[in-house]
Amino acid sequence: MKKTKGTGVMLFGMFAIIVIIAVFILAGNGAKKEAASKEIRVGLLLYRGDDTFISTLRSYIEEKAKEYERTEGIKVTLDILDAKSNQNTQNNQVDRLLELGCNALCVNIVDRFAASVVIDKAMAADVPVIFFNREPVEEDMNRWEKLYYVGADAKESAVLEGKILVDAYRKDPASLDRNGDGTVSYVLLEGESNHQDSLIRTEWSIQTLKDGGVPLEKITGGIASWERSQASAMMEQWLTDYPDQIELVICNNDDMALGAIDAIERAGILPGTIKLAGIDATPPGVEALKAGKLFGTVEADKEGYANAIFGIAASLSRGLPIDESIKLENGKYFWCSQKGLTQADIAGTDNK
Repeated sequence: MKKTKGTGVMLFGMFAIIVIIAVFILAGNGAKKEAASKEIRVGLLLYRGDDTFISTLRSYIEEKAKEYERTEGIKVTLDILDAKSNQNTQNNQVDRLLELGCNALCVNIVDRFAASVVIDKAMAADVPVIFFNREPVEEDMNRWEKLYYVGADAKESAVLEGKILVDAYRKDPASLDRNGDGTVSYVLLEGESNHQDSLIRTEWSIQTLKDGGVPLEKITGGIASWERSQASAMMEQWLTDYPDQIELVICNNDDMALGAIDAIERAGILPGTIKLAGIDATPPGVEALKAGKLFGTVEADKEGYANAIFGIAASLSRGLPIDESIKLENGKYFWCSQKGLTQADIAGTDNK
């Protein structure tokens, strides 16, 4: 009996020691998890950092990260990399950020048709991806539940751009039809040929004008790849080839509109003589609007845009549900609100 009792005490003691060790291990793991939850690392990959709209959006995202640190008490490391319009460079940057231990990737993809490479890398590392501004094809977006897209609806942008011009024509046809011949002669500056927003903006800005009863005649058009310098060179040539014929310049974004304005000013043409419409409401675009050089533009809610990008990334990084204020369509798409802007709309206001 003594032997049995001693054995029982010994077994009980060993069990107690095991329990104590287990408690310490669990407590240690809990402390590690708690410590980990106090810090997140988010990768922000840009297709081209010198794009005015992307640069502006980047600033808003940086502000959101700082605000999140202050309000949530979470240290945020935001790794920002510029692919300079090279998809291979961006693919390598994805590898680098995954090796650094990023909890989420926010990707402004260079080539929307090459998103599968980025997705493969992220899936292998189990790191969620928030694509923004340049939308991957639907088949890629449906490959994994941890893929999201944040952007402004391109059709809505184009329709709003067109409505600015339709409203102006209905109020005063001479505002667009400068020579009074009953036709508005226009040129078109387009973004990249393979960018979905460029294709949709082109189609629906023109369609909205036609649906609104504006009599149009296209003089010419060209792809300026969103860039001010390219648009300026094209516009300079068109002013030479079609002197006194161009009444309206329809642009897929503000940077190209500003390039056209540069050429118009070099030609000595008074501001407002040729009407120009853009999209994005970038800070320089808004300044041109205030000065009467740009006739109209379309503004996406950049604060809401940045909040959705960073908000989704931060929640997923911490294993938390996405905030209900970020309204997702089909569980993965967020569309920013937009509005058309004319000089009258921004008179006496300060825009970022």
